[in-house]
Amino acid sequence: MSRLLHALFWLLSLPAFADPFRIGFGTNKPPYVFEADGKGLEYDVVQAALRSAGYDMQAYFAPMERLHLMLSRGDIDCIATTNELSGVAAYYSDPYIEYHNTAVALTSHHVQLNSLQDLRNYSVSAFQRARFLLGPEYAQAMAEHPNYREEAQQVTRNRLLYSGRIDVIIGDPRVIRYFNRDVLDQVDISQPLTWYPLFPPTAYKVGFRFQIQRDQFNLGLAAIRRSGEYTEIERRYADY
Repeated sequence: MSRLLHALFWLLSLPAFADPFRIGFGTNKPPYVFEADGKGLEYDVVQAALRSAGYDMQAYFAPMERLHLMLSRGDIDCIATTNELSGVAAYYSDPYIEYHNTAVALTSHHVQLNSLQDLRNYSVSAFQRARFLLGPEYAQAMAEHPNYREEAQQVTRNRLLYSGRIDVIIGDPRVIRYFNRDVLDQVDISQPLTWYPLFPPTAYKVGFRFQIQRDQFNLGLAAIRRSGEYTEIERRYADY
């Protein structure tokens, strides 16, 4: 009887199938997430996969550190743009998108980067939780680095880079290039940049509170890949 009651309580704790999934996305990072418009390459893929699985989506936007706390407290059902390296207990989906993170510096600064360890010679700014999500070698290189910081707002890195206040920034080239338009009246974005491909592609997943939620999402993701909807979403953002 106790097992039956435990199973019943567990089922009642799950969101009703008709309820929208409360999903956390990081703050504005076009073309992956356009926060103000409720769209983007990543946003649309997740929404389509959930819709295919029979769920609506209620999006929350916040810095990644806050989203991971919200997930652990049960304030949201799942969080996007994460993976097992985050260190947060969750049921992780199949990979649904890849970011191509790289290091970039002003060419005029003559930065020399041949390995992740070389980053220790420079001031570095990355996105929140990069120290977890970019792998153990990066985490080790940044451990106790006195001039390492992570930004909640992606656009901040562009300001820091072009103003010369930071030597190297870490991020996806499409995000970095997009935010140039938001800082062109603040800094000189005509300055040449040098890109350093120190990272393999980063596969991101959705982290769920419950296994059944993860399994349903995976089915929806597989369905939109088979139907061609995933490819169509990619095509919509191909110009970025």
